[in-house]
Amino acid sequence: MTDGRTVLILGSAPDAVTASRWNKTDALSIVAINNAWRIRPDWDYLVHAGDFPKDRLPAQTGSLQQIHTYNSYVPAQNRYGGFVYAGGTMAFTAGYWALDALKPRVLAWFGCDMVYDGAPTHFYGNGSADPLRKDVTLRSLEAKSARLMAFAATRNCACVNLSRNARSRLIFPKSTMEYLKGEVSLPRIDPGRFSQAVAMEQDHGYFVEDGEYWHHLDTFDPCVLAQIDELWLETCGISEARAAS
Repeated sequence: MTDGRTVLILGSAPDAVTASRWNKTDALSIVAINNAWRIRPDWDYLVHAGDFPKDRLPAQTGSLQQIHTYNSYVPAQNRYGGFVYAGGTMAFTAGYWALDALKPRVLAWFGCDMVYDGAPTHFYGNGSADPLRKDVTLRSLEAKSARLMAFAATRNCACVNLSRNARSRLIFPKSTMEYLKGEVSLPRIDPGRFSQAVAMEQDHGYFVEDGEYWHHLDTFDPCVLAQIDELWLETCGISEARAAS
């Protein structure tokens, strides 16, 4: 069951500041990732990485605002198979946390295209482009977004991307805030491929309960992860070649 709420996942891309001008309704919750809480003061949840500097956290928060870190999002992401399969970057981690904790009807991303070919790389200047680091869990950001979209669909939640950029590593359908006020259709998910992907993940058991998968990299076969990624793309009707274009 969903609560009919739309959740905005707000990242730190240069265009994320556009969100400061959007009207916020009672049916919208804002989940800011790391520094994105600076974009507007009425965010509801701040989800930040465990190594996020304390001096970059808000000095004060409203009575209803909540801050969440690994103590919250590690168990949430584990309920969806863990970091190795979900992808170890905050754009996805915040999404799984929101799906688990808030049970929305729509998850909408903005400022999370994860395309770093300009300057500055973030709205506050040049930042560390987390998804570009060498990481076996992030070989295909497109496949990881397909996985998240597929799991969300099984919870009657649609994933969309509010970005106007021509390029994005997210495969979610493009949308607008105005469109989200109406009915949003769920994506078509191949149930057979979905079951195959989940079964393959479970068979290989690449699960690290504390989320610190980087201590176990020698136990993960990149070829296996590539096969699983391809299954998730196929689950959402997307070929590997199309995802890479």
